[in-house]
Amino acid sequence: MGELNSYSYIFEPAALPAIGLATAGPLLLLHGTGGDERDLLELGRTLSPGSALLSPRGDVSEHGARRFFARLAEGVFDPAEVTRRTQALADFIAAAADHHGFDRKQLVAVGFSNGANIAATLLQLRPESLGAAVLLRPMVVLDQPAPAGTLAGKRVLIASGSRDPIVPNDHPPRLAAMLRAGGAAVTLHAAAAGHNLAASDIAATQAFFRDRQANFSRPVTD
Repeated sequence: MGELNSYSYIFEPAALPAIGLATAGPLLLLHGTGGDERDLLELGRTLSPGSALLSPRGDVSEHGARRFFARLAEGVFDPAEVTRRTQALADFIAAAADHHGFDRKQLVAVGFSNGANIAATLLQLRPESLGAAVLLRPMVVLDQPAPAGTLAGKRVLIASGSRDPIVPNDHPPRLAAMLRAGGAAVTLHAAAAGHNLAASDIAATQAFFRDRQANFSRPVTD
């Protein structure tokens, strides 16, 4: 079991649900390079109002810019380093779930860039950590398929930019294939944009959340 203090983080408890409706599931917010634990809070509140928010700060510094794992160069990674950092984050999530009382089976990762990459490696290496994921501008970091059956019942949105100078165009479909190998239901969305998010990315993510909440929300009865 990981230590809760292994990451600096913000936790916002779930808001009281609307009368007769179940509470929305919790979100894991994972920032991009140079961000911190505050970067995606407003996005999380917008995407899933009322959800509990768990937002850790990356514990790796690249010339002062926070990340979740190191890189050797742009787009070049050490698999051992990525695996070690992914395992550490998964242990932190387990400790946070116990401490704050949320269900990891309902936890949805929302990650941008480096945060999207470690969300993807969580799905590949520690699939029990997440119930679903929104990967905003991810690339292939670990070139290996998820083990068969490990992602059954999990939904993933991959949002790419058709003019992204950082993520090669073949990476989103390759990543989708790796996650589908584990049984995930993966939706690919491509915006006419670069590495920064566009309005259509937000709309696609909101639709993803509406569909998810429609599946999980149900009237509360006595």
